[in-house]
Amino acid sequence: MLRLSGASTELSTTHGAQATGKPPIGVKLSLPPHFKFLCTFVGWRESLKCTPKEKPLHSVSFAPNLAAAMKSLRFYSIAFAAMFSLLQPAEAAEDGKHLFILSGQSNMQGHRPDEAFTPAVKAALGKDNVIVVQDAMGGQPIQRWWKAWKSPEGEKPKSTGDLYDRLMDKVRPEIKGQKLATVTFIWMQGERDAKMRWGKVYAASLKGLHKQLSKDLGREDVNFVIGRLSDFDMKNSRYPHWIMVREEQVKVAKSSKRFSWVNTDDLNDGLNRRGKKIENDLHYSAEGYKTLGKRFAASALKLIKNKPSKK
Repeated sequence: MLRLSGASTELSTTHGAQATGKPPIGVKLSLPPHFKFLCTFVGWRESLKCTPKEKPLHSVSFAPNLAAAMKSLRFYSIAFAAMFSLLQPAEAAEDGKHLFILSGQSNMQGHRPDEAFTPAVKAALGKDNVIVVQDAMGGQPIQRWWKAWKSPEGEKPKSTGDLYDRLMDKVRPEIKGQKLATVTFIWMQGERDAKMRWGKVYAASLKGLHKQLSKDLGREDVNFVIGRLSDFDMKNSRYPHWIMVREEQVKVAKSSKRFSWVNTDDLNDGLNRRGKKIENDLHYSAEGYKTLGKRFAASALKLIKNKPSKK
């Protein structure tokens, strides 16, 4: 067995005596202080497996001729040099920070990033590697974000995109001078568009908004997480295009490897933030918003991990 830790490490093998009939060999290695490994021979004279004891970064196996290796220390100098090149801290491989932009209407406004979302992404990516910006306003249609929005009849409002500009006014100071490894846009909206019967242009609006943000940030790799409308009005009785908007959200989410969607159907029951009991409500419960944050984080992290080569 090998035990490696600290800057000066003794290497020895108990299998060496059995395999060669000679006493175990001891070797002094100079290692960085953060390297701590436990190395064992797997099988009889077959392979050497080394695993970090503290940081679960990698597990590396070597398959030398054990008898020959015990006679020559040259094997160890080559093998461990290769192993250390693979076992560098994971954060060193990242190239910049991870930006998360969250926006939408009331159910995004009710979401508090610090409750669940931000802790989750910081735990996964490192607390100093994450930038989270959220800006939302209740009761607003997507035209207040997407500047090229037109109604199903082809009419363009006098003013569009003002809430997008407000959002970007928050984003730009946060990213000034920063190198970004990834950008993920998280969207929770659609209730107002369903109410106004604008479902037929909602898919184009989502794609247009994502393209608008990508262009402004100068990137072609912006991830997109869409919170799907809940099961609040599955009869379209109060919001005539409720089901249509839900379906369009999923359709857009499936149109790219960089997109995904989050289910919210089980988040609108329980106690709201004022302590009032709700059931199948338009808005989510206090616990529902925490769960929403966790789902946003899980979906975003999955997109970051997958790193699709194409849009």
